[in-house]
Amino acid sequence: MFKKIPNYIKYIFTNVFFLFVFTAIFRVLFYSYFAQLEDVSSEEIRKAFWLGFRFDIKLAVLTFFPLAILVLITNYRFFKNNIYKTIATIYLILAYLILTLFFLFDFGYYDYLSIRLDASSLRFLSNLKISSQVLVESYPIYKGIFGLLVLCFLIYKFSKFLFHQFENQKNTISKKIKAVYFIGTFLLLSFGIYNSINHYPLRWSEAFFSKKNAVNQFALNPVLYFFDSFAYRSEGVNMEEFNKYYPVIAEHLDLPKDSVSFERKVVFDSTFTKKPNVVIVMMESVGVKPMSFYGNAINSTPKMDSILKNSLNFSNFYVHKSGTAASVFASITGLPDIEDVRTASRNPLIQDQRIIFDQFKDYEKLYFLGGSANWANIRGVFQANINGLKIFEEGSYETENRADVWGIDDYELFKESNKELEKLHQKDKPFIAYIQTASNHIPFTVPDEKESYKTLEENEVSENNLKASGFKSVAQLNALRYLDFNVNRFLERAKKSGYYDNTIFAFFGDHNTAMNATEKYSKEYDLNIQLQHVPFFIHAPKYVQPKTITKNGKLVDLFPTLANLAKLNHTNYTLGNNLLDSTNTKNASFVYLKINGEPAAGLIQDSLYYSKTTITKTNGLYNLNKKDLKDIKNDNPIITKKMDSLLEAFYHSTKYLYFNNKKR
Repeated sequence: MFKKIPNYIKYIFTNVFFLFVFTAIFRVLFYSYFAQLEDVSSEEIRKAFWLGFRFDIKLAVLTFFPLAILVLITNYRFFKNNIYKTIATIYLILAYLILTLFFLFDFGYYDYLSIRLDASSLRFLSNLKISSQVLVESYPIYKGIFGLLVLCFLIYKFSKFLFHQFENQKNTISKKIKAVYFIGTFLLLSFGIYNSINHYPLRWSEAFFSKKNAVNQFALNPVLYFFDSFAYRSEGVNMEEFNKYYPVIAEHLDLPKDSVSFERKVVFDSTFTKKPNVVIVMMESVGVKPMSFYGNAINSTPKMDSILKNSLNFSNFYVHKSGTAASVFASITGLPDIEDVRTASRNPLIQDQRIIFDQFKDYEKLYFLGGSANWANIRGVFQANINGLKIFEEGSYETENRADVWGIDDYELFKESNKELEKLHQKDKPFIAYIQTASNHIPFTVPDEKESYKTLEENEVSENNLKASGFKSVAQLNALRYLDFNVNRFLERAKKSGYYDNTIFAFFGDHNTAMNATEKYSKEYDLNIQLQHVPFFIHAPKYVQPKTITKNGKLVDLFPTLANLAKLNHTNYTLGNNLLDSTNTKNASFVYLKINGEPAAGLIQDSLYYSKTTITKTNGLYNLNKKDLKDIKNDNPIITKKMDSLLEAFYHSTKYLYFNNKKR
């Protein structure tokens, strides 16, 4: 029976089979090195593999489908004409090469953010030079390029081998039989794409069957998911929905209910005779989970632990979205980044906002970073919104020893920043500065020694301790320890330079680093909000007393809190609140993430976390203090309804303010 099947049909299915095997190999590699499924039941792993292989079959068929149509149309002639042989060879080389690149980029993307490659990853192409440098400095790119060339050569040989295996067709068949084979093959390939016996085809959403996000991520096929995720595009403001939920946000923020206005004037009876300086330090890739102050198994942040004990600390503080550009945008503008594909910082239509940073009149305004401010259009975010701002970037400093793609390292950045702040202090000019660190980011370029800092060797950290801490590597741990050292060293320099006593220092993490699952914060890990839970503490012995505030806070609360602490007369047009206002008991943390591969928003109030996807409106309510991951929305309908309304109010108010908070 098999011998009677025409060779061109065998050629089609042989190629589909090898494409499937090729993609399945990458699935096994992902399982072995990235999946983090140690605490997952074997039943869920089997189901994830089964679903994953179905996705891989679908991809294999889709990949070969265009060439399969050509083979079916030409049938026997396909092997008799050299042009078809050339087309097949070039097509297969490109197909295998593109698939390989997708999977390799997916490995790196997942290792960085713990999510599979999706359309939002295209934001890195906006800064292709920087992204390329990150790749070169983090991975063996040149060896990889050589490996890709070897792969292309092997596929070239393999394609020619397959072609020769099937080019000799001895028997001929009638047109009717050809038609049967054409239709039968087309239907089989179509079924491989449909991949289901139900009414609906195999879709990416089926991968999200588990309550454990790592399982769902493993089941996905990154190539298919990348193109499927293009369906989630950012939308403009929906005025009908905004008007519906405005009364809810008005109640939450104490806004006027009879007209739409987010304007809240803050005027103090008396201000400080000597204006306090304000220094904001954005700590790259720092969440609460890796910090020993918050119970990490390794003594990872001893310096910051000591600083925190003498600071005003907000233990339930969340950034809105897990991305540096997103956090910079939100911290400056006072609006969450809820863009789905590109970051809000890259959207030219929503720049030029009315913000609090710009209202620090008579202050010198400064922004420091080790690399270029062109990254992610961050220059535009600062310059479009802040008058009189001075940007210090690579090329601006007296001493520049470039460490990696991100420019000078944190030690040099803090040292150079301090020089500028000391000059202003000596001139008796108040200042507000924003310092953006980067060393705690891949490729984790830190020195072996720097003053009292010394890296830990691999053999100095036991595997058990590393596993209990959640760190993926000792290099990742060393990068955080280096940032910890530099934060403390910066405060020491500030004391020596003389401006420490009259300065309000605010430190926050832009998002957590990607970490392995641990017993502590396991609920946040399973719900995928571990990346958003970050430290925020204010160190200013002259202005605040050491204290831990447990009420919920969010990144857009940063400037309203600091402006009030500095007794700055200002107008708040944003969604942020003053976290030091003891009369405000309605605080909530608003986050934007992905759930089951779909854009979603979340709201955290006290111990409750409510989430809702933006397209399918799938929702859930969870108690973060309980060990089990149980959806309790049906048991708490009133709470669910209230949190749903507030979540929708935050979402639609953000969209509204994007386009209606422009400077006049």
